[in-house]
Parts: sequence; structure tokens; C-alpha cells
Amino acid sequence: MGELNDKVAIVTGSGQGVGRGIALALAAEGAAVAVAGRTEDKLVATCAEIEKRGGRAIPIVCDVGEREQIESCVETTAAKLGAIDVLVNNAQAVPLGKLLHVPDEAFELGWRTGPMATLRFMRACYPHMKGRGGSIVNLASGAGLRPDPVGLGLYAAIKEAIRSITRAAACEWGKDAIRVNAIIPLASSPGMEGWTQAFPEEAAAFLATVPLGRVGDCEADIGRAVASLVGPAFGYVTGTTLMLDGGQAYLR
Repeated sequence: MGELNDKVAIVTGSGQGVGRGIALALAAEGAAVAVAGRTEDKLVATCAEIEKRGGRAIPIVCDVGEREQIESCVETTAAKLGAIDVLVNNAQAVPLGKLLHVPDEAFELGWRTGPMATLRFMRACYPHMKGRGGSIVNLASGAGLRPDPVGLGLYAAIKEAIRSITRAAACEWGKDAIRVNAIIPLASSPGMEGWTQAFPEEAAAFLATVPLGRVGDCEADIGRAVASLVGPAFGYVTGTTLMLDGGQAYLR
């Protein structure tokens, strides 16, 4: 028996990387998971792995940059799995580059798939969670804590906006028994692996700033922590940011 038995979760961007790790961990604790993302074959593969382990999951193709698809994702989840207990806003387009170089379109896409998508999903799930309890986890980034965010300024701005929305929702929705928290993960996602291969020296220098000396595993280090955060053991925690980065952002 898992801590999340009879719970229903939506995890965006869960076809790969951190989102997949979180979906697997939630399912391992007994949650039925709506595996949402843009690439159907990746979603199906995640669901197949969950079912192979004895869990329950459904794939839902969803572009978080489109409001109608967000609303449809929530409606489909409720219709097929039941009222929604857990929402993890993971999907995000990442606008990287210096301020003079990032096109307006890239920043607008980052905003639409980041803070706007996070807010839209939260609003859509609110009626399912109000009064019966629920837990929302939004993904932030250590980029927002760096003293030198060169090339990361717009990404950091987007992620810090998500943290602001998180804190506001925790205050406004606490009376409705809804908890809202953020996490800052450092994990071996496809994006991290691609960056490491492309810039090995820079990646090695970054790894040297992680006190625990390694990059986290998407399921074991990030997913399991999220499963605990949304479970009963953390039922008195809301409005906070949980650092899942081996100590990198705050200790260095």
C-alpha cells in the first residue's frame, strides 16, 4: 500500500526527464497518473513502464502553451481517472541567451509555457481540489538564485514568476485545503545530458559546485522527493521551495 493510493495526479512534460521520473515515483506510491506532454510515443512509453510495474496511467497529448489543451487535459483526467488530487507543472520551453540575443518570440513562448501554463493548470484543477484537499508542485530553477545570471536572465525571470504564483496560491488557497509548493531540481534529464556532452568542460566546472558531487536521478532523487512532498507526511508544508539540487544553489 502506497501513501498515494486512490489519488489522481497530472504530471506535465512527463514523457521524459524529470517529468517522467516524477510520474513513475507517484505511480509507485499508488497514484493513478495522467502522463501529459506533446510527444505521444514518449507518453505511451512512460505509461507502459508504469503499468509494467503494476501502476495505472493514461497518456494525454497536451501542448501546455495552448489554453484549450490544458482545459481538455484536466477534463479528460477527471473523466477517466477521477477528481484530481495532485498537479505537477513540469513542462516548459526554455529561452536561453543574453538579453540582446533572445528573440521576443522565444521569451513569449517561455512565458506562455511557463507562468501562464502553470496558472492555467492550477485554475483548471482548483475546482477538483477545493475543500477535499490537493497538492500542487511547480518547477522553478536555480537560475533565479544565481548572482551571475548571464545568458539565463529571461529564463530566471520566468521561473521566479512561477515561484511568486506558487506563494500567492499557497496563501489564497490554504483555506481550501490546497497546498502549493515549488521545487528546484538538478537532474540527469535529456537537456542536462545534452549540455554536458556539448560543453564538457563547463559541465565539469558546474558539477564541482555541487556539494554532494553528483547530478540527481530523475526518479530516485527528484520523483521520490515529490511523491513525499505531496503525501501526508508533508501535509503541513505549503508556500515553500524545496531544493533538490545536492546543495548547489544555496551552498555555493
